[in-house]
Amino acid sequence: MNNLQLEKILNEKLSPHLIKDYAPNGLQVEGKGQIKKVVTGVTASQALIDKAVELKADALLVHHGYFWKGEPEPIRGMKGKRIRTLIKNDINLLGYHLPLDIHPELGNNAELARLLEIEVEGGLEGHAQSVAMYGRLKSPLTGSEFAERIQRVLERMPLHISPDNTHKMIETVGWCTGGGQDYIELAAQNGLDAFVSGEISERTTYSAREQDIHYFAAGHHATERYGIKALGEWLAKEHGLDVEFIDIDNPV
Repeated sequence: MNNLQLEKILNEKLSPHLIKDYAPNGLQVEGKGQIKKVVTGVTASQALIDKAVELKADALLVHHGYFWKGEPEPIRGMKGKRIRTLIKNDINLLGYHLPLDIHPELGNNAELARLLEIEVEGGLEGHAQSVAMYGRLKSPLTGSEFAERIQRVLERMPLHISPDNTHKMIETVGWCTGGGQDYIELAAQNGLDAFVSGEISERTTYSAREQDIHYFAAGHHATERYGIKALGEWLAKEHGLDVEFIDIDNPV
């Protein structure tokens, strides 16, 4: 498959043109024209690039790519080494950020809901492109039971901040993978029992305690492994590419 054809296929699936984002979505670093082997992963770190080189990948497809708004523009230091490695080995880098978070079929939020057995009811912001979602568990759980489910699914214990009413049961849940902790305010305003995100801020603790809502920080990396993995599996199934997901450990 041609590299520009691969970008076109991904753009048609994820519709990045409909979303205002913090980084360019699509082909970020151009490599060889023909694509056979694709490596997928969460972040285009040096470790993931080195693994792509080892596996003789033609393309690296990630959730966290490069050229974020506000970052230093010079290609030097860590950034320079990463990009030099890609160019030297003729590897295409494709990145999809918010389009992959919100995709209703393959997105990070959709995959997390599936794994945590949450029935999706809608976007927390009230529209189809909402970055945060809400839904309902099939049966109510205690805070400890839901934390145990998260640990079993993501293979790491979440940080659980209980509301002042520590015995409050959880039936309705809001969530936003990655750095979506500030959506807890909207979740609380909508009367949800719990909110899950990847990262936590100092202020999040007080929001949970004072607004009668359970909060779970489950890890930025851990909550965003599954969208890019699902996207790669879709590429392999629908377009016959050799796709391999590589999980570079990250405790955050």
